[in-house]
Amino acid sequence: MARSKSVLLFGALSLSLGLLTQCSKTEEAPAVANVPVRVGPLRELAPFPMGAAVNVSLLRSRAAYQGVMTTEYNSITAENSMKFGALHPSATTYNWTDADYLVSFAQQNKMRVHGHTLLWYTSLPTWVTSFSGDSTAWEDLMRSHIQTVMTHFKGQVASWDVVNEAIDDAGALRNSVWRQHLGDRYIDRAFQYARAADPTALLFYNDYGNEYSTARRTGIINLVTALKSRGVPIDGIGLQMHTSSNTSDANIANAINTAAATGLKVHVSELDISMNPSFTATTTFTASLAAAQKVKYKALVMAYKALPAAQRHGITTWNVSDADTWRRGYCSCPEWPLPFDDNYAKKPAYDGIVEALQ
Repeated sequence: MARSKSVLLFGALSLSLGLLTQCSKTEEAPAVANVPVRVGPLRELAPFPMGAAVNVSLLRSRAAYQGVMTTEYNSITAENSMKFGALHPSATTYNWTDADYLVSFAQQNKMRVHGHTLLWYTSLPTWVTSFSGDSTAWEDLMRSHIQTVMTHFKGQVASWDVVNEAIDDAGALRNSVWRQHLGDRYIDRAFQYARAADPTALLFYNDYGNEYSTARRTGIINLVTALKSRGVPIDGIGLQMHTSSNTSDANIANAINTAAATGLKVHVSELDISMNPSFTATTTFTASLAAAQKVKYKALVMAYKALPAAQRHGITTWNVSDADTWRRGYCSCPEWPLPFDDNYAKKPAYDGIVEALQ
């Protein structure tokens, strides 16, 4: 009888120790779960297209550049090779080589192609800026370019920035060469010509400054709202989002939500986040700057992810890595605006995107 009690006591003690061990393990679980784990690639994680604008020369020649594109992204934009000057260098000549390469690359890697851009006030060839025809001749020039380009890529380019940056910094229509020769409604007709050339392509108006300038944002929204009210075939609005660390998360979210309030699709079309907005030559990319950039990318992606699914055309960064950014040339200063560093390695900014998408 005494032996049975000992066995029972030993069994009870073992059960108690087992329960204590299980409780201890349960309490430790949250600490393990909080360890950051990289998840990706972005193209599989995001519920909308993730893309980058590319330099076709680098896409052809740099293995790491191409590797990031094929691994991470399912949408691609030409940084320059579909602009007017690149595609249409003389009145009777079109140069399709780089743009066709990009489209072929996209098809091989199951990527969507977003076309950029049919009409812009700059990056025009000399034959256009010096063109001396009357308004009818200018109309023919515009229509012919739009229709030739869109017909060439019909069924291969899913969406286009039909008109780019037609609003000035005061929020009024920019006095571009197109407006000077064709009047205010040239934008209406550009969209109409584009729709006629490829009825299946989505048509966007694309501009900058929505997140930092009330005047620009108001002018852009007024323009697209007027286009819609006149029955112009516009499907979406592109927010370039060349933004910076000193732009508040609230202003970024406001730009995204205001664009969505038009009912159009929203494309964050040229995203990069400057970490040296003062153009300081001696700035270095510290751990604190990297952490701040992560927070900024995360907030932007979270704001975009909150939009109705039908309005999310996707997020596109302007180029692939810090090594390729236009910003360094623009400011002649150090810059690190993209989610991949000079060696094409993921930065904390990448982790911020991932955390927002999870």
